[in-house]
Order: sequence, then C-alpha cells, then structure tokens
Amino acid sequence: MALSPVEVASSETKPLESVRCIYEIQPLDDPRWAELVQSHPRASIFHTSPWLQALHRTYGYEPIAYTTSPPGARLEDGMVFCRIASWITGRRLVSLPFSDHCEPLVKEPGQEHVFLARLEETLQREHLRYIEIRTAQPFDAPTALFRSSYAYALHRIDLEPDLATLFHRLHKSSTQRKIQRALKEGLEYQEGQSDTLLSAFWDLLVLTRRRHQLPPQPASWFRNLIDCFGEDLKIRVAFHVKRPVAAILTLRHRETLVFKYGCSDARFNHLGGTHLLLWRCILEAKGAGLRAFDLGRSDLDNPGLITFKDRWGSARSTVTYWRFAASSFTGKLALAGRNCLLPASGYFFRRMSDRMLCLAGRALYKHIG
Repeated sequence: MALSPVEVASSETKPLESVRCIYEIQPLDDPRWAELVQSHPRASIFHTSPWLQALHRTYGYEPIAYTTSPPGARLEDGMVFCRIASWITGRRLVSLPFSDHCEPLVKEPGQEHVFLARLEETLQREHLRYIEIRTAQPFDAPTALFRSSYAYALHRIDLEPDLATLFHRLHKSSTQRKIQRALKEGLEYQEGQSDTLLSAFWDLLVLTRRRHQLPPQPASWFRNLIDCFGEDLKIRVAFHVKRPVAAILTLRHRETLVFKYGCSDARFNHLGGTHLLLWRCILEAKGAGLRAFDLGRSDLDNPGLITFKDRWGSARSTVTYWRFAASSFTGKLALAGRNCLLPASGYFFRRMSDRMLCLAGRALYKHIG
C-alpha cells in the first residue's frame, strides 16, 4: 500500500500530525548541507559540495536534497539527488550521477520510508521516468512504485593494521611481486594537480577507454574536479623512462581515501605501474592517519577487475542501485536500458579518431548520469 504523499512544508503550510514534513533544499546554497556531510557517519565523498558542484558545472545537473529538518534548524538527516533532464534518456532523479554509492543520511535504519513517500509524489507529479538510489544498505521501504535493482561489487581496505600486516595481506604473486617489480624497474612516481600530470592522465584515459570501446569522460569533468576539490584531489602517475605508463585519480574525504579513476598503457602493464600507485596510496593514507581506502565499485560481469581488487586484502561488499518507476513497463524499460547508450555503440567508438572519440564523450555523458 502506498504511503500518503508528503507536501513540502512552507510558511503557508502546517506540519502534518501523522507524518513528518519533508523540506526541499539546495545543498550548494545551504551551508547546513556541508555541516551534515561532515558529521554524518554514512556520508561519503559523493555527498560533498565539491562533488555536487563538479556535477553541476560539467553536466548542468541540478542538485537538490530532502530533509525533515525545518528552515533555520540544524540538519538532522537528508537525501541528495540530481535532476537530470535528457531528451535521450528521459527526466529522472538520481542519487547520485557518476557516483559509486550515495547512502541516505538518516538518523536510524528504516527512516528512508519517510523520504520515499515524498519521492513517490515527486515522480508522479513531475512525470519522471524513474528515481534511482544507490546504497550499500537494504532499502525495503513500502511503496506502490515498481522496484527494480542491480548490484555492483564494492571493495574497501581497512587501514587500521600496520604496514607490514597490510603488505602481508596482499596476494603474493600478483600484487606483492608487481609492486616489487615496479620498484626494481625504477618507475618514477609523481603526484599533484599540475597541467603536466593532468595531460599524462588524460592521454592514458583516452587510451584505456578506447581499449574498452568507450569514449572518455569530458575533459572539463576532470578540470572541474580539480577546481572544486583542491588539495583533496590528487593525480598520481607512474613513469617509465619519462613515459607515463599508469595513472590514477584519488579523492579524500575525512578519514577515507577514494580511488575513483584509473588508466594505463597496456603495453607496460607488466611493469606494475598501477600496483605501485595503489601501494603509494596506502603508504600515504597510513602516514596521514586515514582509516580506509575505498577501491570503488566493479561490475559483477567484470571478474578480472573484482579479482584484482580482492588481491589487495580488501573486504568485498555489495552496493545496490534501486530504481523506482510508476509502472512495471517503465521500470523494466529503465532497467533494460541502463548504461546501454555507450556499450551499444562500441563498434563505432573503436573506429573513431581520438578527436571524435572525445567529442562523443562530451556529447553523450550528460545523458547517462
């Protein structure tokens, strides 16, 4: 049975007795949002204002958040979304686009049902194709909406043990030896945000995405990430005889380091460049007193990547992407069509020049979210 719609409270509406009022706020304009993200135990890098600002600048998405806290009061909870309006993939709310996970910031388990009532009303009133929520926690709130889901693997390294223990937990032949090979080969490590490092990262990203028959994300996305995150973002590059052979991009939030993007020149993968970069991340994170290294999500149909992350002594969990639609038809259509815009075009992507491949990425990613 569907919950009753909950109206956004305003100066002209009275709080409802039976359910809590839901207020809509603009997280980029409301300083209370940053305070909630800084203090809430379930908050991640993907809840932060810099991430929301980069999404807004690059793709034009409008961030919004729902909360039970009235205007002027300290935020006690919140769910953040981006409005996506695409003539290709439809209008929808996503929490959040291009984000590995984005937990509802609630005070206690089960509180999500209060927000779902509001979301159900929004979906129907605005004729949205679907609403998507990405969470590692169960999302069992009652609703009359059609629900579909799909899962990813999520890997996280606990950094509490000492370095000797962390190294001992690495897979001996495929991980420890690759790190030792990189050191033996004398790979040079550089980190920062310079134009030189960004250029090296970008060239390797284009090379990697072509190998996967996909276009790269817009270059403006990475420039905006640098501008928005400042020192909490690092580009890390491994060089072999002055040639960049592997690169990763990491973000830091509170006590967690996040591995968000990685790329390499496959001709030099045997040198262990990516392994060296990840091990340097662990060394740095331990030195800074961080408690976790988030290795990000992996498609369940990519066993090679899952095995690679398993071998870093990480704990594997599942993150589920829930989609709520007004009918089973639109729900199944949304699920069947997820991320099909890029894979279906792989035949064309692998035949494009680098310039055309980059133009395709600039044109298409804003429709994917």
